[in-house]
Amino acid sequence: MELGKKVIRLPSCSSTNDVLRELAERGEEEGVAVLAEEQVAGRGTKGRTWFSPPGMGLYLSVLLRPAQESSLFPLLAGVAVVEAISEEYSLPLLIRWPNDLIWKEKKLGGILSESSFAGQRLSYVILGIGLNLNQAREDFPSFLQNTAVSLKMILHREFSPEYLASKIFPALNRWYNLVKVQGEEPILKTVERLSLFQPGETIIIETAKEKITGKFLGLDRYGRLVVKTKGATKAFSSGEIMDPLRYRSGKGKGGFA
Repeated sequence: MELGKKVIRLPSCSSTNDVLRELAERGEEEGVAVLAEEQVAGRGTKGRTWFSPPGMGLYLSVLLRPAQESSLFPLLAGVAVVEAISEEYSLPLLIRWPNDLIWKEKKLGGILSESSFAGQRLSYVILGIGLNLNQAREDFPSFLQNTAVSLKMILHREFSPEYLASKIFPALNRWYNLVKVQGEEPILKTVERLSLFQPGETIIIETAKEKITGKFLGLDRYGRLVVKTKGATKAFSSGEIMDPLRYRSGKGKGGFA
């Protein structure tokens, strides 16, 4: 089924991912999307809260039923959103691996990919997309005011979540179908081109066990982050990273977290 062909619109919900999970468990087919005006329990990665006040953002989830699991799904969604917004508004957005959408060192949105298995078999994947649309700086919690941004703050006008979703769906379909046919190479090349971090730059990685400083080398075929550390080259999955990647202090495009 075409992604976004069927859209369930809600005035409010706990989170669009939660609603879509219930629908998926009941057998809803691939492509259905949930779009809400408000989330009262929106969340990001690592259980972080995603602030989702009414009318302020795009709160969207899309159901996939792919043949197999892939760590590329959040990257695919990120590329699709960046492509859609860049084409519509000529905004030079970047991706902070694995799931943050960045404009001039500030976070405009994020991707939350969640998978469900029946034994060893993949049942479905839910792609959650959150974008800050209509906030003024003071609408964000104080601890986010220096690191978050909205489309309204950038372009000085109001935005319709429905309209943004209508632009994102075609891009999602293009990339989803391309990956099915051509595999991981097109998406990985595009992510590396759009990456906030470029090969050779020194970044800081925080895992549950340690903080690592290393040179960013790129992504491997599984979409993992490849970093050269002291005498070794390591690949990190998104699940191993506890906090957003950042530049070593005083280096690169900024020291933001």
